Amino acid sequence: MQLDLNLLTALDALLEEESVTGAADRLHLSAPAMSRALGRIRIAVGDEVLVRSGRVMRPTPRALAMREEVRSLVLRSRQVLTPETTFDAGALHRTFTIRAHDALVSVLAPWLVEHTHRAAPGVGLRFLGEPDDDTTDLRRGVVDLEIGSAEPATAEIDHRHIATDPLVGLARRGHPLLASGTADVDLAAWAGVPHVVVSRRGRFGDRIDELLAATGRSRSVVASVASTSAAVEIVRATDAVVVIPASVASRAVRADDTSVFTPPVELPAVSVVLTWHQRSTSDQGHRWLRSLVEQALVGTLEP
Repeated sequence: MQLDLNLLTALDALLEEESVTGAADRLHLSAPAMSRALGRIRIAVGDEVLVRSGRVMRPTPRALAMREEVRSLVLRSRQVLTPETTFDAGALHRTFTIRAHDALVSVLAPWLVEHTHRAAPGVGLRFLGEPDDDTTDLRRGVVDLEIGSAEPATAEIDHRHIATDPLVGLARRGHPLLASGTADVDLAAWAGVPHVVVSRRGRFGDRIDELLAATGRSRSVVASVASTSAAVEIVRATDAVVVIPASVASRAVRADDTSVFTPPVELPAVSVVLTWHQRSTSDQGHRWLRSLVEQALVGTLEP
């Protein structure tokens, strides 16, 4: 296969967009020009690359097999050909899109917005919640940086483990469950009070139910909510309890109407992992953002 850099870039766009029109828009070309490029690519690789399936184009097995390698080649070529310049955050005019669970956003955003605006007034931050299913938004450039708990499954996504956030219980102040203290909560009593579950998919069960089942117990989940902030408000107003990250709970108790306690089951701490697409690894603005986000997380989460 012999492709010049222009055709390699066109092939990368075609494999990313799976559309001649979409690839043309991505590279600011006309649709006929991209169509001609696809014809040359087909001759060079000896494969159709994209084939029509109904109203859409689908990549061939050969195209799928070479997609990551093509992406890697394009990224490496950009890094080689892009001159290194002195970075000035104050001169940056850009909007970064960050995806994270609302619990993390509530902890991270205040510090990050303040320090970003101070160092780079021309930078805007867009925070998105986690989707209901897996997406390719990092690969497609819809999201610049994702903060989650899982490491990426594909080589084209880079990542960095930042910290861990322990899970703790939260109850209203004066809750009968905490009569003996916050570090010695009875397992049977804890299982017997109403529980709130935080689930963006609306699930009523999680790892806690499996741990209780192993002891022959179950619990009563009275509500499933998509956001941690909603769960905290329910806990404040009722006898329900919830298990949430310690960083979020520490902010909730500032109002002096809730108490943090140690759950009577062993729960693993939540990993906090930054993920981003390879194409952004050497981008100076993105590197600056990652550094700032890391500072925010390290400063607000448990080590």
